[in-house]
Amino acid sequence: MRAPAHPPEKTVKTCLRYVATAVLAAAAAWLLVFVAPPAHATVAQPPAMPPQALIVQDAVALRAAPREAAAQQARLWQGELVEIRGERLEYVQVWDHQRERGGYVRASQLRRLSLDAAHADELLAVLRFVKDSAGSEGLGFGYGAAWLQAASPAQLSGPVGAEVLDAVAGAAQRLAQRASAAGLSRSAQEALMGQLDAAGRYGIRFNSHERGDRMQICYDGELFTRVLAMPATSAEQRARAALALTDPACEDPALGVLQRIQRQEDSASLLDQADAPGLPPVLKNRLQIRRASVWSAVAFERSRGAPGAAHAATAAERALEALARVDPQGLPDTDASLMNDAVMRVNASRWAAVPASMPSKGLQLRTSPGAQAGQTCASLHGGAVGSAPLWTQCSHGVVWPASFSVNREGNAAALAVQPMAGWRELWLLRKQAGGWTLSVLPPAPTLPGIGYAELAGWVPGGRQVLVAREARGEGKYQRRYEVLDLATLAPQRQASDPSVLGAFQRWQMPQWKQQSVSLR
Repeated sequence: MRAPAHPPEKTVKTCLRYVATAVLAAAAAWLLVFVAPPAHATVAQPPAMPPQALIVQDAVALRAAPREAAAQQARLWQGELVEIRGERLEYVQVWDHQRERGGYVRASQLRRLSLDAAHADELLAVLRFVKDSAGSEGLGFGYGAAWLQAASPAQLSGPVGAEVLDAVAGAAQRLAQRASAAGLSRSAQEALMGQLDAAGRYGIRFNSHERGDRMQICYDGELFTRVLAMPATSAEQRARAALALTDPACEDPALGVLQRIQRQEDSASLLDQADAPGLPPVLKNRLQIRRASVWSAVAFERSRGAPGAAHAATAAERALEALARVDPQGLPDTDASLMNDAVMRVNASRWAAVPASMPSKGLQLRTSPGAQAGQTCASLHGGAVGSAPLWTQCSHGVVWPASFSVNREGNAAALAVQPMAGWRELWLLRKQAGGWTLSVLPPAPTLPGIGYAELAGWVPGGRQVLVAREARGEGKYQRRYEVLDLATLAPQRQASDPSVLGAFQRWQMPQWKQQSVSLR
C-alpha cells in the first residue's frame, strides 16, 4: 500500500483548491503549495477567488448566446467546475478553464458554490446528502472539493476531514464500478466517460485493465490511502478503505510474480489491521470474506516456495479462521456470490494447514523436485522399500501430500493438486490391467476460474468414489456432489445437497466432513 507523500490535510486541500481555482493554476502558484517560504519572507495574499459554479447534470450545452437556438460550444458533464462571469435572462455566463472556452449555461443546470468558511457546514450537509447516491458522484467530487477549500486546518485533520475524504473516495470507487458494468447503452457510456474526465480535474485518477472481453476501470485509491493515514479515521472508514485497496478485480494483471506475491502479503496485513470490534455486521462480514480470500492466496504462494514458505500453514489457518468468523445471518443477498467465491478459494488451499502423514504400509506417495524449475513430481510406490515406482507424474502445480488417500481394496487412490490460486483439481489413480493410470477431475469443464474438486469418500467394493465439486467459470456457478463409477468416472448419481444421496450419508470420510468447507 502506498504511503502518503505529504500530510493528507495539506496535500488534498491544496490539490483540490488548485482545481477549484483554475484561474490561479500557474506553475509558480503550484510550487508555493508545497514549498514553505523562509520565516523572514513576506508571502503575498492570493487575489480574491472569482465566483464558481458546479455543473449538476450531464450533457449540459455550453451555448454561444443565452438562447436555446444558439450554437453549442461544448458539452459539460456533472461535476465540472466553471467560473461565473455574469447573468442574462435564464442563463449564466461562465468560463470553462479546462477547455479555455466561455459561453452560457441554463441557471437550473448549475449550482453556485460558496467557498468561504461561513458556508463550510452547508457544503458538508449537501455532500452527506449525495455521497451514497448512484449517479451523483460528480456532485460528491465538487462539494467535497468545495468543503476542503472552505474548511479550517483543524477540521481537515479531524473526524469531519476523514469523513469527507472517505465520501469522495467512495464516490470515485462507485463511479469506476458503474463505468465497468456490462451492457451499458451508448449514451450511458458517453456520460460515464464525461464524468470520469471531470473527476480527473480534481486529481482523482483511474486505472483500466482488460478482463476477458470487457474493460475493468478502477479508482487508484489515493484518498483511501490518506484516510488510513489519518489518526481521526473511524473503524468503519478503515474497513471500507481496506476493502477498496484490496479489491481483487482491480489487481493489475500485468504484475510480475514477485509483485503479485508482495501485493497479496500487503493486502493480508492491511485487512488484519482493519479488523476491529464494533463494525456493522455487513461490513464485518465483507472484511472477513476478503481476509479469507486473500490469506488463501497467500497460503498457495507460500507453498510454491515464495518468501515465507515455511508459514504456508499459518496462512491457511488464517484463511479458515476468517471464514469461520463470517456470520451467515448478516449476509445480504448481494454478498452471496462473494461468500461462495471465498469458500472455494479457502477450500482450494486448505490442505496447507494439514500436516502430511504417510502410511507405514501399503501404497505410498512420494514427492521430489522435477527437472524444471518450480516442478514437483509425485510417484506411487508399493510396500517394498526401494521398489520401482508404480506410477510417476510431474506438475507445476502444488501437490498436497496430506490429501493422498487409498481405497480399502487398494485399486484406487486420490491426490489433490492445485495448479493456481483458487483452483484445485482431483487426481484419481486407478489400477488397471496395464498398470496405474491417471485421470484428472477439474472443478468444472470450463476455463480455470475458481473452484475445487475433492475426494469425499470411497464406497466399499472398489467400484465407486464420492466427489464434491464447486466452481465459477465463464460466467457460470455450480456446486454438486457426485457418486462416480470408478471404471468410467461417469456420474451415477449427483445432487446439489449431499444429504439426499444415500452413498454420501453412509460412506463419506470423517476427515472430509471435518476439514472441508464444502459443507455449509
